[in-house]
Amino acid sequence: MKFENKVFFIMIFVLLILFILHACEAEIKPNKKIDNLPRFTSGEELVKAFEEARERSMYEGRIYDGGSFGDKLVRVTSVQSFAKKSVAAEASRDYSETNIQVEGVDEADLIKTDGDYIYTIAKGNLIIVKAYPADDAKILSTIGLNRFIPHELFIHNERLLLFGYSNYNFDKPTPKMGEEIKEIPSPRYPRYVGVVSVKLYDISNKENPKLLRAVDFEGNYLTSRKIGSDVYLAVNSYPYYYDKDNLSWEDIVPLYREDNSDNQELENYQELKNFKPIAKSTEIGYIEPIHANNFITIASISMTDENKDIEKEVIVGNGQNVYSSLKNIYIAQTSWPRYNLLVELLEDFSEKTVVTKTVVTKLALDKGKIKFLGTGEVKGHILNQFSMDEFDNHFRIATTIGEVWDKNKKSSNNVYVLDETLKVVGSLEDLAPGEKIYSVRFMGKKGYVVTFKKVDPLFVIDLSEHEKPYVLGKLKIPGYSDYLHPYDETHIIGIGKETAEAEEELKQQRELDFAWYQGVKMAIFDVSDVTNPIEMHKVVIGDRGTDSPVLRDHKAFLFDKDKNLLVIPITLAEIKGERTSATQYGEFTFQGAYVYDINLGDGFNLKGRITHYDSDDVFKKSGYYFEGDSSIKRNLYIEEVLYTLSDNRLQLNDLDNLERLKALDFPGKT
Repeated sequence: MKFENKVFFIMIFVLLILFILHACEAEIKPNKKIDNLPRFTSGEELVKAFEEARERSMYEGRIYDGGSFGDKLVRVTSVQSFAKKSVAAEASRDYSETNIQVEGVDEADLIKTDGDYIYTIAKGNLIIVKAYPADDAKILSTIGLNRFIPHELFIHNERLLLFGYSNYNFDKPTPKMGEEIKEIPSPRYPRYVGVVSVKLYDISNKENPKLLRAVDFEGNYLTSRKIGSDVYLAVNSYPYYYDKDNLSWEDIVPLYREDNSDNQELENYQELKNFKPIAKSTEIGYIEPIHANNFITIASISMTDENKDIEKEVIVGNGQNVYSSLKNIYIAQTSWPRYNLLVELLEDFSEKTVVTKTVVTKLALDKGKIKFLGTGEVKGHILNQFSMDEFDNHFRIATTIGEVWDKNKKSSNNVYVLDETLKVVGSLEDLAPGEKIYSVRFMGKKGYVVTFKKVDPLFVIDLSEHEKPYVLGKLKIPGYSDYLHPYDETHIIGIGKETAEAEEELKQQRELDFAWYQGVKMAIFDVSDVTNPIEMHKVVIGDRGTDSPVLRDHKAFLFDKDKNLLVIPITLAEIKGERTSATQYGEFTFQGAYVYDINLGDGFNLKGRITHYDSDDVFKKSGYYFEGDSSIKRNLYIEEVLYTLSDNRLQLNDLDNLERLKALDFPGKT
């Protein structure tokens, strides 16, 4: 190809790219506002926005606009995350609760207790257990849920709210002999729909709970929060396209159904008849510039009034992570670069126009009411809900730009402070170039950020002046922390992995400076001298291959400072014989709960281990991975009894000497 033709070809595509990028910004303008949130003025306008988004996706070659909606449930906590001791309604009883991010903002989990009873999910059933005293412990009820797949739950006095998933196939009904079917709509093609199902139970009769309310939202469950008796949930939904040339807004908008009957075996056409769009087209909001690829719904449900209307706010967009304070909820959406592969050939143009951002939407919460307040954005992407925090009417967020494996452009990390209107008022950028954030903890006027590439720098950040965040000090040690938990105001517990530096020859071959992860590492950091944080105590569990759900899910972590108690589930891998290299994996030898006595003077003292596996045969048969129905997932205590949960059983052990008191085996799915 001649030089002139090549230049002309590139210029044409540059103009096309400029046109596409301009179209991304110059999309539908707000014509109608309610509570400051722009909303579509008609169904045609809504359809047009989604059709234009589909056309752009074909031209751009690839679009990443918040394509993931799963919380990465690890790595950070706030000062309010202590395991709280509670008082039962009728008797003063000491028991642990779910490890949460913000005090007063509960998070759903697969097990809850009120100090007398335990409510849990196992083998597809909702199970209620008389838990205390241990001598009287027994299963009171096992509620079969048919094709409903339970996920997690809340309790509030004598009410239980259950989240889960259901799947439906909306097909054309087939009439029986001599039967004429009328008034039943059917799609042109079979439609397979996954829904988030929410069920509210009256549990005053523990042996026979009563279903009070059942609601279905088309889409994927993101997360939920409970403030008082009101529960707020977030659902991601995607439009249904079956006829590109004849779309209507009813086809695109996610479906919704409220059916308080307990009949789970309705025919497909009956189910379709009961569903309706979750909102009218003119009730749906959007954030500019519009990226009409999906929807996010924030809804609220009262746990005390089953007749109260369900509040819903439906916005075009997507959410990956959610942070909630007592008054506000923040939805973070990653806006990945939108560009054609040819843009990558034009480095100068690409660097100026392609930026990964996190868009934050803020909504006010007030006794079940939901009100849009505004949006803001910062550079980079976040890990999870704990990368965000609200303090002194300001919002703090930690992000990473780029990837550590990118040889051409180093990754970097940032901390931003936004005011009540979500305008950036303070920033700390280019933290730990070449690394990425592994954990963050915001604690009042200070923040703690862990980055990693081959060593673990723990940064202490001053946030006392919103406009001027800056680094006070840092500590570099081998390994990294996936999860940070406050021991007290000046000490932090870190849980992650030990590491061993890679061989020099291998680093040169890969042109990357890195380390190999080893066993699970726990440490206590002293941050009383903010300019010189130190590692006080450290323990490493097992060898390479050892794992814990705490590294991915903060709810699996049990800590009580007053009891000097720390309990975490562990899958143990140990190297038999001589260790030959840093890449060598151990063999699986144990799964269960590690119970520690923890204090600042002695650090971690292992009291003992608890397992639900009655023999070692399952470990001898294991391969590269290990999993099993008897693997402990959660731990809680009531008074002097430790309760451990797996899919197969709830086990009771004496909290002092760890002697097994009782095991309640769960039945199969009913």
